[in-house]
Amino acid sequence: MLKFAVAGIWICAATAGSIFFAFSAASPKGAEEAPAPYFGGLDYVKTDIVSIPVVKEGGVQGYFLARLVYTVEKEKMARLSVPAQPLIVDELYGYLYSNPDIDFAQAKTIDVSGLKAGIRDAINTKLGETLIHEVLVEQVDYLSKEDIRDNNIRRKTTGTVAPQPAPEVKPAAH
Repeated sequence: MLKFAVAGIWICAATAGSIFFAFSAASPKGAEEAPAPYFGGLDYVKTDIVSIPVVKEGGVQGYFLARLVYTVEKEKMARLSVPAQPLIVDELYGYLYSNPDIDFAQAKTIDVSGLKAGIRDAINTKLGETLIHEVLVEQVDYLSKEDIRDNNIRRKTTGTVAPQPAPEVKPAAH
């Protein structure tokens, strides 16, 4: 009976040792695991809807509308001496106007992931350190002048007339 107990303890110790060795050999030495960005450590900053006029050929051709969300570190956000919203909107304007390759009238040619990475890199470059980790798109629209004009005409012709009061009904006299 004593032999079975010693053999059982030996099997448990060998199994535990081999599992420990397998896990320690599989993980790289000295490498710290970075926290997953979607599971904590980052804060989300949502911008208001930003309306940027698209100027081409000497006139406004339409409007780029966007609502973006930025992932930032809380500690770095707290250290900013300037509010984040104006800083982000200013850099968004600068990035869109400084890139002639971005043509919102040709929606098929827009590289959304390149646009998001460019905005992120432009803000981080301006600040001199990594504040924005990722740019998420909540809403992006482009309205041409014709779209705005058509919507305005449609709004004027369908329902801007004030409702008329119902006619007064008098009971019949007997």
